[in-house]
Amino acid sequence: MEAIWKYVATRDPSDPVQWVVGTGAQTLALMVALLVALAFILLFDRKVWAAVQMRKGPNVVGPFGLLQSFADFFKFVFKEIIIPAGADRTVFILAPLVSFVLAFIGWAVVPVGPGMVVADINVGILYLFAISSLGVYGIIMGGWASNSKYPFLGSLRSAAQMVSYEVSLGFVIITVLLLVGSVNLSDIVNSQNRGAGMLNWHFIPLFPMFVVFFISALAETNRPPFDLPEAESELVAGYQVEYSSTPYLLFMIGEYLNIVLMCAMLTILFFGGWYSPFDHPILNAVPLFWFGAKVIFFFFLFAMVKAIVPRYRYDQLMRIGWKIFLPLSLFWVVLVAGMLILFPDLADWFQSWRV
Repeated sequence: MEAIWKYVATRDPSDPVQWVVGTGAQTLALMVALLVALAFILLFDRKVWAAVQMRKGPNVVGPFGLLQSFADFFKFVFKEIIIPAGADRTVFILAPLVSFVLAFIGWAVVPVGPGMVVADINVGILYLFAISSLGVYGIIMGGWASNSKYPFLGSLRSAAQMVSYEVSLGFVIITVLLLVGSVNLSDIVNSQNRGAGMLNWHFIPLFPMFVVFFISALAETNRPPFDLPEAESELVAGYQVEYSSTPYLLFMIGEYLNIVLMCAMLTILFFGGWYSPFDHPILNAVPLFWFGAKVIFFFFLFAMVKAIVPRYRYDQLMRIGWKIFLPLSLFWVVLVAGMLILFPDLADWFQSWRV
């Protein structure tokens, strides 16, 4: 993947043909890498959950069960697609496609290494806000088109949940942008590399916002213990209960892509992106390794929360979002903005710490 990026970077961007070919090659490389990585991330999720419950997890298909996700993929693809008789067929089929496509195009602005981003636009954060806001439409479409009360209730829950926690996520990101002074994701990562190692990450001055972002990301992606839109005990798997075969698979891929995207955002905003935790040129020479390792670490935390924390009630979920996270994140935005006004050199001070 890194070799493709370096090869494409040598092409002339002023040539429209070369630009289309180069961008297409980058997009294809990112999609293939994400899908292959997602197969093993899903296996990792199941292995962590099994280990917590003192089970082995998938261990039959392939060595150590490494091919289990690929076997599941082919099983879904070759199953029959069943559409309920009373469903809106067009919207029913479009809903998982919308979720799948929106989950993919959100990755277009995510830098996985120095210069390794499909679209290094100056408004990358705003782009992600727009895409995440549109993501709820796929779930609403699926729940409404199923023509059943349980999917419809699940989609309504999801809409309320995602809107509630997007507000907190937005305020958390604003605190980071105030310190960096840029909405470009690459600039945010580079601002955390001034030779200070771990002490220069935004993780330390913004630790409360890191906690809010992490928990809000769980709710935003319908991840346990906040998976109320698909709570089996109440809604029989929620908005996707009428889906089978490939449409169901598209919903699941879209959901896991969003989960990994949130792990990548935690890495970019708070943990130095692709930079090594230690200020050493040799360690910083493998940016893809560090970016991937940090993303896997956060996904491990997501998996552990899923395995050990019981599900919340829906009123508890909404109370946390509106009565705790929203006031806390808003207070922190005001605090950081006030400190920057009173002490204009505060941002530079954060970026000049030394071990």
